[in-house]
Amino acid sequence: MEKKPKKIGVYICHCGGNISDYVDVEKVRQSVEGEDIVFIAKTTMFACSDANQRDMVEDIKANDLDGVIVASCSPKLHLLTFRNVSVRADLNKYTYVHANIREQASWAHSDNKAGATEKAIHLVKAAIAKSRYAEALETNKVKAIKAVAVVGAGVAGMKAALSLSEKDCEVLLIEKEPFVGGRVAQWDAIAGTKESGKEMVKRLYDEVIKRSNITIMTNSEVIENKGSVGNIALKIRKIPRYINTSDFKPEELKKAVSVCPVEVSDEFSFGLTKRKAIYESEPGEYPQIPVVDMKNCTRCGACEKVCKAVDFSEKEEIVEFAVGSVLMATGFDPYTPAQGEYGYGESSKVVTLGQFKQMVADQNGKLMHNGKQVKNIAYIYCVGSRQTEGENTYCSRNCCTATIFSAITAKQKFTDINNYHFNRGIRSYGKQEIMYADSLRQGDIYLQGNDDNLPEVIVNGNKTSVKVNDILTAGKEVEVDADLVVLVTGMVPRADHSVGTLFKLPKGRDKFYTEVHMKLRPVETAIDGVTIAGTCQGPKNIAESVNSALAASTKAYSILSKGELETDPQIARIDAEKCTWCGACEEACPFDAILKVEKDGKTVAEINNTVCKGCGMCAPVCEPDAVNLIAYSSEMITSMIDALA
Repeated sequence: MEKKPKKIGVYICHCGGNISDYVDVEKVRQSVEGEDIVFIAKTTMFACSDANQRDMVEDIKANDLDGVIVASCSPKLHLLTFRNVSVRADLNKYTYVHANIREQASWAHSDNKAGATEKAIHLVKAAIAKSRYAEALETNKVKAIKAVAVVGAGVAGMKAALSLSEKDCEVLLIEKEPFVGGRVAQWDAIAGTKESGKEMVKRLYDEVIKRSNITIMTNSEVIENKGSVGNIALKIRKIPRYINTSDFKPEELKKAVSVCPVEVSDEFSFGLTKRKAIYESEPGEYPQIPVVDMKNCTRCGACEKVCKAVDFSEKEEIVEFAVGSVLMATGFDPYTPAQGEYGYGESSKVVTLGQFKQMVADQNGKLMHNGKQVKNIAYIYCVGSRQTEGENTYCSRNCCTATIFSAITAKQKFTDINNYHFNRGIRSYGKQEIMYADSLRQGDIYLQGNDDNLPEVIVNGNKTSVKVNDILTAGKEVEVDADLVVLVTGMVPRADHSVGTLFKLPKGRDKFYTEVHMKLRPVETAIDGVTIAGTCQGPKNIAESVNSALAASTKAYSILSKGELETDPQIARIDAEKCTWCGACEEACPFDAILKVEKDGKTVAEINNTVCKGCGMCAPVCEPDAVNLIAYSSEMITSMIDALA
């Protein structure tokens, strides 16, 4: 029986004016309507609109179409939209072909309308060539494990864990540090709430430990992952605390801390104080169990002699867990100014905002620094953010509000101080502007520079001053003698990004982990089954971090809730007769999806269907041409190249 010739419908989108302002969409339609398999060719103002989707469904059914092509925006936005249209019209969704004539034609060549139109015609013709070979495919079914690993137990991580717990999902909460709480545990008062950072962490931790379906692992890190969404095998290195809690006596521990000869800078107090190699948790750090810092411990044995709970016989463990999804909430690092940046490291009067907040929290009566009373405080904004020379060109969002709140708090606690804010434009958005108004009312002075006119810190012996040509007074040079210079440091990505590298998480230009689309898929990554939350994604305040954590936990759960996943069938396929097993495909595969197997007395490659992403990295390195991609065969690609050429 002779095979019925294909009939497809082609829809060319104006996208408002995003495409039609630079591409002659009617000319594109006329150029492709004569193609042998094109049965319908139409233009539409908004292809993604409900009305056009209904029209497409009617066209497919009324004309018995075999497939459709939509020439519109990026497939990242609407590939799934139009696949679903195909499904509603009783077509297999993999017969749908997408052509991107917005990003690849209209926007790329907005200075050349004729050229953009010609390119759009070629792109649509290439899509038609692809449609000739498009097959009806069936998705692979994978049983999903209803468990999520949350990496990072700061506020975002704990909120995500609690949200997942409420959905009756098993949660593995993994924290690399000995204590949960992240950066928020270091903070005393928090802007916009009467709750301190320490109180917030305690409240969340107390709730987490009540949940029987949340397992907390501190001092632990993921060192290996295998598998894919629905079934991800994790190996976790668990470092012991070297404290036997069953033999723990607080008075003995205090002796152990006192006799420890090792002193190191305490990260928790932003380096303002020292701690021993064996130390107790600070208020706000949980669990409240001591720990031995083996990176700095000299194993002198002094602590063992006075405290029976110290147990150096404890060993590292490698434990394995299987989860269906992973949620990353690994947080941020505060920017560390370079030596000499605004006098940092050159004058003892120059501190970071984190150090200043700690000083305000720890002191009463008078604000003192290095034995002298502090009266005049100069805050220099955007240190490590909005850099004109450097990588951190982004705004860290939270710094302005945090600084204004700290200045208000300091003046309320120590009434005889003056606050001078050297800024480049205050960005206290939303309700946070109320705080800015409060700061002005209490007499704070704001002095504004710009990228070409940054504040200058002058260190002259014991005298430290800050000067700027103030925009707000028509460029008048203003100099302030400061008892304390506070550098308002921004947020930067974690220096240790090993877990992100392990999961192959993509990063944006700012070096934070990046989402698929900031509006349509704001917490999903390009890695199936891995979501991101909190400040590992970019600078956020606590409320924004919590919102993203709730969104990420909901998305992670939605992936696993049905118990069975459908994976994309567009994967690699091995021709066992051609394969000679040279190992080149295995080396090229970024997803560890290729296995070496014995088949019919011959060593060949085999694809793990649940892991393969169909990226095609294996195909070009195969000398005998034994690898092909389902739905991207050599014949299909060749025909598309011919259409483009």
